[in-house]
Amino acid sequence: MHTLVALLALLLTSATALADAPTITKVEASRAGMGWRFDVTLSHPDTGWDHFANGWEIVDAAGKRIAHRELMHPHIDEQPFTRSLRNVMLPDGLRTIRIRAHCRPSGWSDPVKVALPH
Repeated sequence: MHTLVALLALLLTSATALADAPTITKVEASRAGMGWRFDVTLSHPDTGWDHFANGWEIVDAAGKRIAHRELMHPHIDEQPFTRSLRNVMLPDGLRTIRIRAHCRPSGWSDPVKVALPH
């Protein structure tokens, strides 16, 4: 019986570890005053508080975080969904950024490269 319980726990843990990362389906970047505004659309099979897309971030080519948008709750019935981040200050001369999304518990998605409008 203990072996069956341990096997079941291992299978459930493995299934969670292999859960899908969020997919970034759309990014809109625009100048807003002195900074930038980013509207990011994500798709993710949120199932509840234990498995949901809980944020996205803007990084440079080296992977250094520029800004972060925390998502406070699951979006089970709202897929895909868009959330914005305003007043993002970017380094002068930056032409492209990367955006990646985070899922609890799966981790970070692959970054999506975004060219900034001139």
